[in-house]
Amino acid sequence: MKAIPLRSPCSRCPLNRRAFLARASAAALGAVTLPAALDAAQKNPATARTRVRIIFALHDEVQPGPDWPNKGFDFRPVMQRITGELSRRCREVEFLTTKAANEEQARQILAADQATGDVDGYIVYQMNAWNRVIQPVAASGKPVLFADFPYGGSGGFLVYNAALLRAGSRNVGYIASSNLKDVAAAANGFAILKRGGSVADFVAATDRVRVERTRKPGRRDCKPDDVKCLEPAECLRRLRDAKLLAVRNNEPGRVTEILGIKVQPLTFNELDEAWQRADRDAARTIARDWQRAARRIEGVTVETLESCAAMYLACEAVMKKHGAVGITINCLGGFYGGHLRAYPCLGFCELNNRGQIGGCECDVRSAVTMLVGTTLTQGRPGYISDPVLDIATRRIIYAHCVAPTKVFGPDGPANPFEILTHSEDRAGASMRSLLPLGYMTTSVELDEGKKEILLHRARAVANDPDDRACRTKLAAEPVGDFEKLFREWDRWGWHRVTFYGDLLEPFRALGRALGWKVTEEA
Repeated sequence: MKAIPLRSPCSRCPLNRRAFLARASAAALGAVTLPAALDAAQKNPATARTRVRIIFALHDEVQPGPDWPNKGFDFRPVMQRITGELSRRCREVEFLTTKAANEEQARQILAADQATGDVDGYIVYQMNAWNRVIQPVAASGKPVLFADFPYGGSGGFLVYNAALLRAGSRNVGYIASSNLKDVAAAANGFAILKRGGSVADFVAATDRVRVERTRKPGRRDCKPDDVKCLEPAECLRRLRDAKLLAVRNNEPGRVTEILGIKVQPLTFNELDEAWQRADRDAARTIARDWQRAARRIEGVTVETLESCAAMYLACEAVMKKHGAVGITINCLGGFYGGHLRAYPCLGFCELNNRGQIGGCECDVRSAVTMLVGTTLTQGRPGYISDPVLDIATRRIIYAHCVAPTKVFGPDGPANPFEILTHSEDRAGASMRSLLPLGYMTTSVELDEGKKEILLHRARAVANDPDDRACRTKLAAEPVGDFEKLFREWDRWGWHRVTFYGDLLEPFRALGRALGWKVTEEA
């Protein structure tokens, strides 16, 4: 939820700078409460231990608004568990704990630590996605371990870490794992500092830990899946006749073209008027069909389903009016801002299932990628996701609250699905698609400005039921070098579009026809 979303860090985490400077301890800025024995150890540290401050990058201890993991999420037990596990497994390291919501708070923490001179390094734990904390900490020159809290901070972790890698930061190691033993193993690298090791030695140690603890590749065989793709010239010819609607705000805009595809702006008002005019009897029929087809419905009322069905009919109406084959909507901004009465998630699933385009978050580049892939494969839908990387399982997890249920095309079999609330705000209705396993998938982004196609392939292995973050979570094992997957997020943003099928050669052929570079990110 994304091609970096424009969410402002929460301003509800006030920093009492005077108290912080006076105490220069983990108690400042609402430090995490530690077990009594560990707290006592912090007050009387052994001089031989490396002192490391853990900074949890998050809005607040209990999440005040919609974002990953979800509104109302209680971080306190998670932070307690992280701190306790690191303290048990890193005997040569003493941990101080605090939290920060933004760069200014991070700078105040750094200033206080510099004044006392008794902090040797930092762990920045990205708990929410877009809180900018790692930037000033990395710039301090101190050794830093950057860690992801999966399904919480993953977007910021991937994008910010890729930017640090591209900039050649020499003092930052990183780890992305669902297993705290892996994080602790990387954090043990701080002990090198008290043995005369350098910052470079610390970073090298964290690199070794990450590579060594990344799970080895599993089985590579996939279920048969013969994809009938168009020749590039025919694909591009068909795209020249296509139009997408882009609903971003209430400002009029001009029609643009990407690969010959016309992208026409549409206002929230026009879509909302179509929602108001939608046939309510038809909406009730669609809602009943969804109820009968869903494996499970939880937290969603009949009235909400009918409102979502009316949004689907509204999308159909404006697409028909403007001669469009697809629509992408700033759904989060529209819903949170009161411009839209219902989420379009279930309607997007319907559109994608029949070979049209329903694209999330008014991410035009990803919606164009969806249309290109669906045209190339003669009907297979792609879905936009927010990926998560996990070295403990050697998986990439494609998470979003929209996904198709007919991944092999309109005439293919349908997979089961559940109807749940939209995850971030626990409101409305969205989709958990329980996607087919054992098949090869291809995840893609196309960018006309870069004249480049970015892609990787991965074998679908699981549907992750974790309640945090988006509802659909297809876990897949990437083909290729897992380490390379950490490096492109700053250039391309968080979103990827995932299709079923091994589409490496068809997209290579399309790249040759366009004269574009094709980059395999794994």
